[in-house]
Amino acid sequence: MPDWEKRFRAPRIGLPDWAEDAPARSLFVSNATGTFELYAWDRATGGQRQATDRPNGTTDGTLSPDGEWIWWFSDTDGDEFGVWMRQPFAGGPDEPATPGLAASFPAGLSIGRDGTAVVGRSTDDEGSTVHVVRPGQPPVEIYRHRESAGVGGLSHDGSLIAIEHTEHGDAMHSAIRVVRAADGSTVAELDDTNGGTEELGLSVMGFAPVDGDARLLVGHQRRGRWEPMIWDPLTGAETALEIDLPGDVGADWYPDGSALLVEHEYQARSELWRYGLGAGGSGADGGGLTRVETPAGTVSGATARPDGTVEFLWSSAAQPPEVRSTSGRVVLDPPGMKAPGSVPVTDAWVDGPGGRIHALVQRPAGEGPFPTIFDIHGGPTWHDSDAFASSPAAWVDHGFAVVRVNYRGSTGYGRAWTDALKHRVGLIELEDIDAVREWAVSSGLADPKRLVLAGGSWGGYLTLLGLGTQPEVWAVGLAAVPVADYVTAYNDEMEALKAMDRTLLGGTPEEVPERFEASSPLTYVDKVRAPVYISAGVNDPRCPIRQVENYVQRLEQRGHPHEVYRYDAGHGSLVVEERIKQIRLELEFAQRYVEVAGEAGA
Repeated sequence: MPDWEKRFRAPRIGLPDWAEDAPARSLFVSNATGTFELYAWDRATGGQRQATDRPNGTTDGTLSPDGEWIWWFSDTDGDEFGVWMRQPFAGGPDEPATPGLAASFPAGLSIGRDGTAVVGRSTDDEGSTVHVVRPGQPPVEIYRHRESAGVGGLSHDGSLIAIEHTEHGDAMHSAIRVVRAADGSTVAELDDTNGGTEELGLSVMGFAPVDGDARLLVGHQRRGRWEPMIWDPLTGAETALEIDLPGDVGADWYPDGSALLVEHEYQARSELWRYGLGAGGSGADGGGLTRVETPAGTVSGATARPDGTVEFLWSSAAQPPEVRSTSGRVVLDPPGMKAPGSVPVTDAWVDGPGGRIHALVQRPAGEGPFPTIFDIHGGPTWHDSDAFASSPAAWVDHGFAVVRVNYRGSTGYGRAWTDALKHRVGLIELEDIDAVREWAVSSGLADPKRLVLAGGSWGGYLTLLGLGTQPEVWAVGLAAVPVADYVTAYNDEMEALKAMDRTLLGGTPEEVPERFEASSPLTYVDKVRAPVYISAGVNDPRCPIRQVENYVQRLEQRGHPHEVYRYDAGHGSLVVEERIKQIRLELEFAQRYVEVAGEAGA
């Protein structure tokens, strides 16, 4: 078995979640059976069992605070539309967790200590709703709005609910409303957008884990980046935190509320810090920052345990992921084959039209210039990092250099960089990708005749748009679950994404048709020169299949070289063999048109 397949097949384990009042009970995600599913783990006995078993996998789940119940979201073949189910931690039949609530797209879930659940929902007909579901009682709706909203959190005593909402119409910058769980009445509102006139977002990071403590940890962008503060919705008091670190900063509470676990992201790497709150609760009086030692690379998730240790999921581009603890041990070591490592990334900084662009580069063995794949991340509000990824490693194994570009719209480089996409959607990102492409060629890394543009989701969208707007540049295009026809995609996609598109483009297709046309790959399909490979999930609610078929039909009418692979899942696959099949098809398609061995440019 080649190394690239071993990386996909090697068992993986996600960061274990644990029950707040029963910390020995944990829930984690693993692909040990070949499909990503949820597993229960009793730390006291060491016993583990598979909790879910569905053909297309399950990853969305949590534990009730008492550890008695596993909640998991049940959709149909990856369509993300469904209901919450639950089963006893020790095993037993599944049952509807929120009887009386119809199927929907999920929009947050919080479970209280008395069994009460706060359930966020989204549907095309209803918009966003929030329901309180008490044991043995019918659901009670406490919130409804056409714009996107969701459950942010439930206070430790169950009396307060935090809702993130975008009633002001800017889906990229949320406001926060705290309401009473008893009747949904408003306690306080925090809105940095000033009614939608300023591009400043807020995010809920969690209520203090102590009864009678109403303080809410909130992420804000007031200083040009994401960072935390503490807000008391009962008094209105806001407490700034003295965290002098560059880049974006997130945080979560330590279990006793005495400190915060700070996750710091900067230039595609991340690290952890402990922020002691001290007697005054701000860190200025004896608290402050203390480094939590982690290796260089990326921390994909972290949690502070009641004994003061921190568990974290860590990897680098060269080393596969591990769930580690500050105690010095590996928390969970999956059985079976271990994933082979890959080559490390190097950093490239390129001057672009909107500022310096950060790219991550992996080189195969030998001398360049190499055939090079530009592997474009999705989101768009996401970023590539120095983390282990099986797909780029597969391309390196096959002799390709891999370049990943954190274009404007990516997170981790400040608010202005993330928010730069407005109105010229897609075209702005491609300007940055093109600047990095020019650097890759001029530096001797990339052969200009053997360039592959590829990506999934938003990266798939940028791939198709790039093939049409930069047709002379690319030798091959590989687009997975892409936006291909922006107008049809808007009409068919889930409501939350419609709200995001209205924010990005400044309105609906009827209100700003020229912007949708300029940003749609379908507009430029007749200019595409490179062979095109497209893979799409037939149940995808994010990049629906009909708009992909519209684009494919236009390629067919031209007689343009292309292949389409349709599979029975949603926005990607949780099945290992299916993912391997997709990568193999992409590799074979690219190698058909791009010579890897022999003279450069052959």
